[in-house]
Amino acid sequence: MVPQRKPDAKPCALLQFLFGILVLIALAGTSKAAQLTPGPEFIRLNKSDAVVVVADLQVGLFHVVHDYEPTEFRNNIIAHAGLAKLFDLPIVLTTSAETGPNGPLPKEITNLYPDAPLIRRNGEVDAWDNADFRKAVAATGKSQIILAGITTDVSVAVLRQWSILTLKGTEYLALSLRQEGYTVFANTEASGTFSRRLADDANRRMENAGVILMGMFSVAMDLMRDWRNTPGSAEVLPFLDQYLPAYGYIARAHEGAVLNGSLVPGESGL
Repeated sequence: MVPQRKPDAKPCALLQFLFGILVLIALAGTSKAAQLTPGPEFIRLNKSDAVVVVADLQVGLFHVVHDYEPTEFRNNIIAHAGLAKLFDLPIVLTTSAETGPNGPLPKEITNLYPDAPLIRRNGEVDAWDNADFRKAVAATGKSQIILAGITTDVSVAVLRQWSILTLKGTEYLALSLRQEGYTVFANTEASGTFSRRLADDANRRMENAGVILMGMFSVAMDLMRDWRNTPGSAEVLPFLDQYLPAYGYIARAHEGAVLNGSLVPGESGL
């Protein structure tokens, strides 16, 4: 009988070694794939470094705004100006041809800030071309600009590297500010123009230039950061109830449920 030859252990050991190498390579690939790649920088509003700008939100120019319903837009521009009072921010006001057809700023704004700098421009379309306006913005010492204005495609698009909200000529002003190095937050809800198409075009140009597009609620939330801060829920909720009823009524519904609510059959345990 021919004796059986024992299998050579070397090929088995080699296969195990190669298999181990493959496993390590696979694990290394998985680990590498799981590594996160940093995305674009998230620029936050800082209430210690922000100024609100109201640019040409004038009663005469109000009539050229057709991308918002009049009652809604009136509410939006007053809320925009009110952000400065709510968060104790400096504010700079500017108008264009105030004694002509453009008219003055709404009394709700000027009465709120009787001592704020008000730059009355008599010819400059872009507020940044006015030396007094540039000085007023620089005097705040802030680098973030919260801006809103009429019209979106002229006033707002000039600022970019401060944090400002402006109205008339939003685009021109936002782009000019960006060129000067300010970080610009354009309040698109308080900036209006002749049509939705023009607003979309202006917002696209501003965004491409680094302007941060936001609405009043997101501006307020970023400035507040935490409901337990001051200003916090005690100050911000009444503001939202006045200017953003859809959110204010959430708080009202909660109050009603706590003070007057009772469960109906079927609700208990849901």
